[in-house]
Amino acid sequence: MHIGYLATTMIEATPVSSGVAAEFASLLTRGGYVMIPLLVLSIVSITLIIERILFWVGVNGKTSLRRLAKLNQALRTGDAALVRGLVSDDRTPYGRVAVRLVEEGANDAVALEVVEDQRGRLERYMVTMSTIITAAPLLGILGTVLGIIQSFELLGGRSTLTDPTEVAGGIAAALLTTAFGLVVALITIFPYMAFRGQSSRALGRLEAMVAAGQEGDRRAGRSVGNA
Repeated sequence: MHIGYLATTMIEATPVSSGVAAEFASLLTRGGYVMIPLLVLSIVSITLIIERILFWVGVNGKTSLRRLAKLNQALRTGDAALVRGLVSDDRTPYGRVAVRLVEEGANDAVALEVVEDQRGRLERYMVTMSTIITAAPLLGILGTVLGIIQSFELLGGRSTLTDPTEVAGGIAAALLTTAFGLVVALITIFPYMAFRGQSSRALGRLEAMVAAGQEGDRRAGRSVGNA
């Protein structure tokens, strides 16, 4: 099935303005088949970025951080009842760690386990986004190389080149994939770095919670060493 037909079908199924639709279809047609995986990567990237933004707004928003301050104070004083009350409707990693610290104690073994349990939630999709950042430009370069090869095959297949703009136009179209791949990578890399920073800060806050829990255990006379 021709790439132009695929592009036209996608555009007809999407309620966008005709001018943008035509430009989009032209971009896919001129870029070739490599534009399809690049388009998929761009959609995946945007979806993951939106999901992570919603996640981090919930985890590191003002309401969550105010609750975290109260949790740390309750953990330091060893007030298990207050901790349970604060996290009764808390689904963030902070709430889950606080519950484990209260129920199982804040010894080193438990502390290491609970923090590692939440690391997966904090770093979710980071590997996928990193892969997109790396793969998108490479796919773009692949599309450009294939386009240039096709242009030179066109040049070599003719004894006389009557219109040099055909070859130049083919090379220019091939470069579209590199440009699109770079755009996808750039769209992804800045949120990726921001999410990495949010993850590092959240892990630091979890470690502070562990320290607060261990302080509460010391005040209560419980051991905080290795279990």
